[in-house]
Amino acid sequence: MSNVSGVIKSIQDIMRKDVGVDGDAQRISQLVWMLFLKIFDDHEKELELTEDNYKSPIPEYLRWRNWAANAEGITGDELLDFVNLQVFPTLKTKLNLQNVKAQVINSMFLDAYNYMKSGTLMRQVINKLSEIDFNTKSDRHTFGTIYEQILKDLQSAGNAGEFYTPRAVTTFMVDRIAPRLEETVLDPACGTGGFLSNVIEYKRDHFVKSPADEEVLQRTILGVEKKSLPHMLCTTNMILHGIESPVNIRHDNTLSRPLIDYTNKDRVDVIVTNPPFGGMEEDGIENNFPASYRTRETADLFMTLIIHLLKKDGRAALVLPDGFLFGEGIKTRIKEKLMTECNLHTIVRLPNGVFSPYTGIKTNLLFFTKGTPTESVWYYEHPYPEGVKSYNKTKPMRFEEFETEIAWWGNEADGFAARVENAQAWKVGVDEIKARNYNLDIKNPHVGEQINHDPEVLLKQYQVQQDKIQELRNQIKAILSEALNNK
Repeated sequence: MSNVSGVIKSIQDIMRKDVGVDGDAQRISQLVWMLFLKIFDDHEKELELTEDNYKSPIPEYLRWRNWAANAEGITGDELLDFVNLQVFPTLKTKLNLQNVKAQVINSMFLDAYNYMKSGTLMRQVINKLSEIDFNTKSDRHTFGTIYEQILKDLQSAGNAGEFYTPRAVTTFMVDRIAPRLEETVLDPACGTGGFLSNVIEYKRDHFVKSPADEEVLQRTILGVEKKSLPHMLCTTNMILHGIESPVNIRHDNTLSRPLIDYTNKDRVDVIVTNPPFGGMEEDGIENNFPASYRTRETADLFMTLIIHLLKKDGRAALVLPDGFLFGEGIKTRIKEKLMTECNLHTIVRLPNGVFSPYTGIKTNLLFFTKGTPTESVWYYEHPYPEGVKSYNKTKPMRFEEFETEIAWWGNEADGFAARVENAQAWKVGVDEIKARNYNLDIKNPHVGEQINHDPEVLLKQYQVQQDKIQELRNQIKAILSEALNNK
């Protein structure tokens, strides 16, 4: 079918009529579990053709094909009772969890709910979903459209920024990290699976030539996501990207496990991620980390964890805000740890608006390899394309814009000997960075001093001034108080 996004739009319009579904987040959550069952059923049809004696982990009468696929099937209160009293209780608590596919279904449904109150409207939604055949190449590809549509809808649900990294950015980061077939790749804050789906595509394009290669790929994709809705989206996304049983996509908080509990078997070859930034972890999470790195700021904790989880010679690429580069205190200690234990070889400085409309915070891409200390850091300032002053929803960043970085990049094996300084690129030695107290917020020396009218920057400067004024006030108060007490 040609208009998959049209089907999704009409499904959402039907759901809006249902009194039980309140707001975008519930509507998307409702759509995702139904979509999952339809995709899983289509996937099983394929398995029945390719595997001898394939047996579904779902009881026969609960399989999508037996209650949903018939347009004239049960509807109204009968359908509602069937879903609420049969489908959900069974998939949540009664599957045989010895079966890995059952584990995937179980993890999907533990936090899923049926919000719809009208069985008639539910039947209309089911009939619409049944128009999509995920076993045809065209419909499977157009799930990309559905996926983007769902993410756009998530924006208006309030907090999609933490789940979504623009595809141009994930593709570039994975391309530069270049994961090999046998390398384990982890996204410890995987959201809806953008980085992991890029890794799957990269490995298939470069390495998968046989069923044995595919088996290796299947077991090397690892992800963890704390929130239930993006976890459901990620699991569904992995199945559509051909991951047979995505049991390695866990619904959990990576930060909730004490650092010392991780052993060598937990370490991975590659980490690609956009850890949530600007957020605070719940009380007590920081106690999982050594005292000198304790903070409640999510991105800082992730940075410490990532360094810890990489194997020797393991590689990482992550998105971090400017605040990490110039931040002091614990951030300074984390940067010192990073540059002592790893070779932080490249920082790509992205322009404003890459993450619009989710956030206006300026971001950077950090690339490092564990095992040898940093001797120098290369910076590359990514410019806007000609004629572009900012990105937005209708004109997002494109992967082609990174061609200049890719041409300049060179090879880590020879210490990036081929890299040269130019209008966009410059190199800073580790001694200079240490002298700056590990402030990595180093401006492009090839650009003249510019007056910055960015309100975020001006507010930051204002806050620094206010902090200094407050510090002086406190000192004056202390002096006066002491003087009065000594009278």
